[in-house]
Amino acid sequence: MFYYVLKYVLLGPLLRLLFRARAEGLEHLPVKGAAIVAGNHLSFADPLLMAAVLKRRITFLAKAEYFRARGLMGRLIALVLRGAGQISVDRSGRAAAQAAIREGLGVLMKGGLLAIYPEGTRSPDGRLYKGKVGVALIALDVHVPVIPCAMVGTFQIWPPGRVLPRRRPIVIRFGEPLDFSRYAGMVHQKAVLREVTDEITYAILRLSGQEYVDQYAADVKARQTQGRRRRSPAPSPRSGPNGRPL
Repeated sequence: MFYYVLKYVLLGPLLRLLFRARAEGLEHLPVKGAAIVAGNHLSFADPLLMAAVLKRRITFLAKAEYFRARGLMGRLIALVLRGAGQISVDRSGRAAAQAAIREGLGVLMKGGLLAIYPEGTRSPDGRLYKGKVGVALIALDVHVPVIPCAMVGTFQIWPPGRVLPRRRPIVIRFGEPLDFSRYAGMVHQKAVLREVTDEITYAILRLSGQEYVDQYAADVKARQTQGRRRRSPAPSPRSGPNGRPL
């Protein structure tokens, strides 16, 4: 119930007014039945805007950090995600991540829509990064179509480091469903999982027009963080009354 209150009363109308979100390719989404929506991830606003333009309810696999976000907007997003029954993905270890995947499988087994960001995290610079194979694992396990989705313009309205979003129009494009039935029974083959994931990523790329980077976004972010730490100057020692270090 809270999901629909947010969508139609509290949050949805405000988001559509502020960002004038335009959806393209909605005809590719099934009217009923299970499907995965796999999209690029550019901004905190992505899940909120996608849910606002869809008629059907959609459940997101969202990283656990979103549920613990700080600041006014961060806490608002955490409140919305919890209240709308979205799934928290704890990336601290394989067991924790598997628990979230099982919840996602449960959504699909009940005939619902499940949204996944194959990159696993927000793009640090607006480019599209290599997808992780979890999306392929789920798609092949439950034999459901994958709808590629591209958020266009959300990096510009709310890039990393910006506290509040800019007010600009954005576009959400949905592509034709991808059918992976030819890989039935091959869910445990690593090469197949990689091929399916790359096909999904390429479909997103065609819709978004982004530059592609054949690296994991999480690895790039980790290197950037390490680089900033190395460049940070060492704290100067405190001085006593006589000018000597304490």
